[in-house]
Amino acid sequence: MRIALFCHTLLSDWNHGNAHFLRGICSELVDRGHDVQVFEPCDAWSLENLIRHEGRGSIARLRSVYPFLEPIRYELASFDLDEALDGVDLAIVHEWNPPELVQQLSRRRLRGNQTRLLFHDTHHRMVTAPEAMARYDLSGFDGVLAFGAILRDLYLERGKAKRAWVWHEAADTKVFRPLPFDGEKRSLVWIGNWGDEERTAELREFLFEPCRELKLDATVHGVRYPQTALDQLRRFGLKFRGWIPNFEVPQVLARHRLSVHVPRRPYAKALPGIPTIRPFEVMACGVPLVSAPWDDTEGLFVEGRDYLVAKNGREMRDLLRMLLADEELARSIGESGRRRILERHGCAHRVDELLAIAEELGLRTGPQQEQANAGA
Repeated sequence: MRIALFCHTLLSDWNHGNAHFLRGICSELVDRGHDVQVFEPCDAWSLENLIRHEGRGSIARLRSVYPFLEPIRYELASFDLDEALDGVDLAIVHEWNPPELVQQLSRRRLRGNQTRLLFHDTHHRMVTAPEAMARYDLSGFDGVLAFGAILRDLYLERGKAKRAWVWHEAADTKVFRPLPFDGEKRSLVWIGNWGDEERTAELREFLFEPCRELKLDATVHGVRYPQTALDQLRRFGLKFRGWIPNFEVPQVLARHRLSVHVPRRPYAKALPGIPTIRPFEVMACGVPLVSAPWDDTEGLFVEGRDYLVAKNGREMRDLLRMLLADEELARSIGESGRRRILERHGCAHRVDELLAIAEELGLRTGPQQEQANAGA
């Protein structure tokens, strides 16, 4: 198939977790012989911040991991959609795109264009900012890919989609895998951005205070940490190491014995069943994971076997202490989590699901072929 992906950016993952999964999906599609073209705006906020704060070096390193990644960068005012989609069978349009672009694509499909359109939502705005999502005209789209059942159901219940499928995020297991490390490992690493005060109290309860009480040698990576947050890290004894490219996270995880997941409040409270991308990646690397509460309503993992859950800060402290003291238990949790990813939650599994959806839409899903796909 010829596939087009419209996204915010794949060149940068600076405060942009959507790039993690989409890079892996594109990589898997290319490896299977599909023709994939990525379109992203010239003024992508994440890329501008990456260059401003970190320089361009990570982009060169990114291309060594994903050599196919050469997106077409466009200006919306002069973007020729007819040229961009000439011969394209399927277009995936991520939620972090301008409503104006989504509307143009929708109208183009309503006029009879053959390119199937799927809207891909990996955010919580359908719950937290419905007025913003109301600006997206999906009337011409063939369906929605939602990263959780509760989100899929919202699209259908509110009449925003004709059809909708659950398409969870997953780990790029070609990149996220256990790596050797011969030195002395540090206790714990947490990789996450400070964000918009969506988990400030939770971070204190489930990360800062347990680390201080246990006197752990703990590392934090991320961006958008105000000075008040940096002061907190220092007071609680955690070492802040700043931004790290996502494709280099496996090396960091290999240098630590444990990791922690602290979901943002909208996912923990309003969107149960959606773990976001980081737990998939930690488990793929075989690192034991302890999470603050989230409700795995869709049975993605086996709690207590693939990862552990702490109901409060005291339980988090006790679970971290137990795993650090019991290497066999920690190894078992890490290995079970990795098996679960390899069995169900790699990007290869999601590509299988995507191709099955494409077939439902009347497309032939073999590698790029000479024969034409079935008509609309």
